[in-house]
Amino acid sequence: MGFPATLPFAHIAWSRGAATRSVWRFAVSPHESTRPVRGEILAQISTGLVQLHSRYYGKGPTKAKTHQVSDTIVSILRGGFTKVERTLIDTGEVESVYQMRRSFQQAMEEEFRRIVEDATGRTVIAYMSSIHVDPDLAVELFVLEPLDEPGPLEDHTNNDGAQPDHLEGEPV
Repeated sequence: MGFPATLPFAHIAWSRGAATRSVWRFAVSPHESTRPVRGEILAQISTGLVQLHSRYYGKGPTKAKTHQVSDTIVSILRGGFTKVERTLIDTGEVESVYQMRRSFQQAMEEEFRRIVEDATGRTVIAYMSSIHVDPDLAVELFVLEPLDEPGPLEDHTNNDGAQPDHLEGEPV
């Protein structure tokens, strides 16, 4: 698929192990990186999870934010209970909602994993999910296969930007 030469689009392809990814992006700079930006990848995961919830529940979360720490991806989804689930919660049937959500996560695990694997180019080795009733939250947690060397998504800074006292695998 091509775009007219007059539009500033860039075709970006990158590889991680055996996986090769390719995307078209609007080019904002002639020096644009050949790898997706970390924030774009995390936003892609958030969007994919919201769309998956919307498609199968008929209602998606109203807010979503995805974070990464080393080989762990955590997505926090807010405001995603359906009217049926909210009714069950309001009448004290919270366990029914937990059970239905657990069953859904087990049935849909491959699709949840695929969203993260497609965005990161890495294999998900573990997936966990949980909900919280008040406030209305869902948390999707993915553990990625470790990399031999730090990649574009992996940094060893804390949320405040400070370096940790030591890196995993290094003597303490």
